[in-house]
Amino acid sequence: MKRITIALAAILIATIPAACQSSNKSNKEKEAIAQETITPVEVPIKEGMARAYFASGCFWCVEAIYESVKGVEESISGYSGGHTNNPTYESSNTGRTGHAEAVEIIYNPDVVSFKILVDVYFGSQNITQVNGQGPDNGSQYRSIIFYQNDEQKKIIETKITALEKEVGEGKVAAQVLPFEKFWIGEAYHQNYERLNPNQGYIRSVSVPRLKKFQKKFPELIKEDAMH
Repeated sequence: MKRITIALAAILIATIPAACQSSNKSNKEKEAIAQETITPVEVPIKEGMARAYFASGCFWCVEAIYESVKGVEESISGYSGGHTNNPTYESSNTGRTGHAEAVEIIYNPDVVSFKILVDVYFGSQNITQVNGQGPDNGSQYRSIIFYQNDEQKKIIETKITALEKEVGEGKVAAQVLPFEKFWIGEAYHQNYERLNPNQGYIRSVSVPRLKKFQKKFPELIKEDAMH
C-alpha cells in the first residue's frame, strides 16, 4: 500500500507542471482574444482620486497590501474578469463565473503613480504561479492586471518584459486584460485582515505576505501601516 501511495504521489507531482503549463496557455489565449475584442473601460478621476484594478490571489491579502501604500486612500475587495453579472463569493468560487477575486484601488495619482502600483502588484506575489497564490488555487485566484488605456497597457507590458528577463519568457503568469467592470464584494470581506487579526488564514497567510511585501518596499509604506 505504501509503495502504491508513493507511486500515486509521484504521478501527481509529475502532472502538476504539465497542468500549470496547460492552464497558463489557456489563460494567455483568452488574454489575447480579450485584448483584440474588448475596448477597455476608463474610470474617470473623481475628486482627485483615480482607480486601478488588480487580482492576485485572495483579496483579503491584496486589499491589506495596497492599503499600506502611501497615496492609496482605500482598497475594496470584489470580483472582476468574468462573464456573469452580480457574482458572489459562493458563485465565483465555483470557478464557473470566470471572475477572479480582485481589488479596486482608490489612489491619489499626485502621490503614487499607476507605475508604482504595478510595481507593488508584481512585487507582492509569486509572479510565476498559475491560477493561484500561495495555498489558494483555482481560476478564481488567478493573477490579472487590468488596464484602462494604452498608456497603462504599455506600463504593464514594459514591466512584464523586464521580469521575464529574470524568470524566462512566458513565465509571468498574470493575465493582462482590458478593464470592463468591478463588482464590489460582500460587506464581510471588506477590511478583513484589519478586522480579523486572529483568524487562522490571516495569521498564517495574509500577515506573512504583507510583512514580506513591506520589508521589500519600506519606502512605499505609510508610517502607521507597518506590521
